[in-house]
Amino acid sequence: MMTLPPRQVLAVLLLAALASLVLALATGSVSGVLSALVDPSDGAASKSAVLWQLRLPRALSAFAAGGLLAMAGSLLQALLRNPLADAYVLGVSGGAAVGAMLALLAGAGLLGMQVGSAVGAFATLAALFLLARRAFFGRLHTAARIAEEASTRVLLTGVMLAAFSAALLSLLLALAPDLPMRSIMFWLLGDLAGATDIRAAVAALVILVLLLAAAARQARPLNLLLRGDLQAFVQGVDVRRVRRQLVLVSALATATAVTLAGAVGFVGFVAPHLMRQLVGNDQRVLLPAAVLAGAVLVLLADTVARTAMAPLQLPVGVLTALIGVPVFISLVRRL
Repeated sequence: MMTLPPRQVLAVLLLAALASLVLALATGSVSGVLSALVDPSDGAASKSAVLWQLRLPRALSAFAAGGLLAMAGSLLQALLRNPLADAYVLGVSGGAAVGAMLALLAGAGLLGMQVGSAVGAFATLAALFLLARRAFFGRLHTAARIAEEASTRVLLTGVMLAAFSAALLSLLLALAPDLPMRSIMFWLLGDLAGATDIRAAVAALVILVLLLAAAARQARPLNLLLRGDLQAFVQGVDVRRVRRQLVLVSALATATAVTLAGAVGFVGFVAPHLMRQLVGNDQRVLLPAAVLAGAVLVLLADTVARTAMAPLQLPVGVLTALIGVPVFISLVRRL
C-alpha cells in the first residue's frame, strides 16, 4: 500500500473541507447569497437571512456530523482491529436513534432528544460489551487467530444489535401513527433539513474538537493496541482503561452526530477506510484525516441532497449509503 506524506494529505483535506463549505453556502435555490454580505441592495437582507439562518447552520452541522461519525468509525475499527467496524454497522447509531425517538414520543424538545440519543448510544455500547465482554475486555490476546475470532464475535454481536434497534424503531413508529411520518422517516434515514440552529451547530463543532483532542492523546497507545493486546501491555499501555476511554469518545461522537443528522450510515466506515489507503494506519495521522474526510463527504452529500432535485430534498443518508455499500462490498470481497 503506497502512502502519501501526512502533511500533504492533511493540507489537501483541509482545503477540500473549506472548498466544500463554501460550495454548500453558495449553492441552492436562492443565488448570490455570498455576495449579499457586501451588497447593500434591497434583496441583500433576505439573502443574508438565507445564509445565516439556513445554509450556515446546516453546513456547519453537516461538517460536524461527518467528522464525528468518521472519528467514531476510525476508533471502533482500531479497537476491534476490523476494517468493517462502524457505529452504524454495530448498531450504535440505531441505538442513539431509538433513544431520540423515545424522547420525541415523550414530548421532549431538542435538549431532551440529545439526552435520549446519548443514552441510547451508551445503552447499545453497554449491551455490546456485556454480550461480548470476554472477547473485548477479557484476557490479553497472544495469538492473531484468537484476536481475530474475538473481533469477529464483537462485530456479529453489533450487527444483531443493529437489527434489534431497527425493529424497535419500526415498533415505535407503528405505535405512534399521529407523528409527522415523512419528517421522522427522513431523519431516521439521515437528514439535515432541520439543522437550522446555529448554536447547536457550533456546540457540535466544539464537541468534535474536544473529542478529537481526547482521541489524539490516546493515538500512541492505540497504535500499540493494533499490534496486539499483549505487546501493548508489555510496553506500558493500560489496555482496558484505554479501551474504555475510547469507547466513551465513540459513544459521545455518535450520539452528537445522530442528534444533528439522524442515522447517517457508512460515513464512519468509508472515510477511515479511504484515508487508510492514503496515509496508512498511524492513528496520529489517520484520526484527523478521517475527520476531515468524513466532514467533506457529508458536506458534499448534503449539498447534492438539497439541490439535485430541488425543491425536493433527499435524505443525506441515502446518498452516503449509495457510496458506502459498494465500498463495503468491495472490502469484504478482498478480506
